Amino acid sequence: MTFDLVAHDPQTKARAGVVHTAHGAIETPIFMPVGTAGTVKAVQQRDLTHDVQAQIILGNTYHLYLRPGLDVLRAAGGLHKFNGWDRPILTDSGGYQVYSLSGTRKIKEEGVKFRSHIDGSQHLFSPEGVMDIQRTIGADIMMAFDECTPWPCEYDYASRSLDMTHRWLKRCIQRFDSTEGHYGYDQTLFPIVQGSTFKDLRIKSAEFIAEQGREGNAIGGLSVGEPAEQMYEMTELVCDILPADKPRYLMGVGTPANILENIALGVDMFDCVMPTRNARNGMLFTTQGIMNITNKKWQLNFEPIDATLGGYVSTFYSRSYVRHLFQSQEMLGPQIASIHNLSFYLWLVKQAREQIVAGTFREWKEKMVKQVMTRL
Repeated sequence: MTFDLVAHDPQTKARAGVVHTAHGAIETPIFMPVGTAGTVKAVQQRDLTHDVQAQIILGNTYHLYLRPGLDVLRAAGGLHKFNGWDRPILTDSGGYQVYSLSGTRKIKEEGVKFRSHIDGSQHLFSPEGVMDIQRTIGADIMMAFDECTPWPCEYDYASRSLDMTHRWLKRCIQRFDSTEGHYGYDQTLFPIVQGSTFKDLRIKSAEFIAEQGREGNAIGGLSVGEPAEQMYEMTELVCDILPADKPRYLMGVGTPANILENIALGVDMFDCVMPTRNARNGMLFTTQGIMNITNKKWQLNFEPIDATLGGYVSTFYSRSYVRHLFQSQEMLGPQIASIHNLSFYLWLVKQAREQIVAGTFREWKEKMVKQVMTRL
């Protein structure tokens, strides 16, 4: 994997680049739709390609390991062949999901023992095992196995957790570098900066991760409940330390405003379940602001969802009709909303990229942060 920097915004730390992978190029800044179990919920691959114009999607190691399982994925020839997606894929290591199973998991130096949320069976995720699983899934970008600390958390816990995450990273790197991909193309490994909201721990982790010299780096453990200002503070601190010639991925972020503010701090890659999860509850992100499509005010509004955005679902279906689908609990409602919201997120980062290249990002960002977060 390689990364080319194309442009820097003169007034912020925002940058535009291109990540080159075995399954194609990714123009940054980029938003990556989350396809946890091998599917972006309610969205077909054709819609992801043509309407959403996604350049890369996520899969999740924990969920894919449990179902459909490694035997199926191996027999299919990897996740790309299994789900028909021929562009890049990134897999989360499963660390966050295991962290979420706080009642049924035990963290030790060896790894994490946990019980499946499906059938209660017991499993062990170790750094080496997670590398092997991601090799079998076949993602272009694999994530290191880490512990995501909760917020708030005690300093001592965050410090001990960070040291273990760093030890686990060395084991991940050793296993990754001593193995080959299964399907005839290159994969890469991104380490993850942790440290909760403690400045000295974040600095320590960023310096350690930078020293590993991998082809890209990630920032984890943010967007877990801390105030947005703390997220921005930690992100800026870390971005200033991580190498400028490698892509920076901020995991699990976020709202449209979060994405724009973090682009300004030097982040290149984002993912979040928000556009699809909120879509299934009737919240639509648009170029003019946020709509709750279930509100009665949209009942007689026959305008398209978002004429400015373009794309099929956003310009074909009316607000009134989509509201009707939600009121009737028709499956098509969440489908339309999901495609629309993802299309908006991809539009937003594409616009940001154009503004960075033009040197006008800061003024545009200040206006757009207010505009896209306005409640309509």
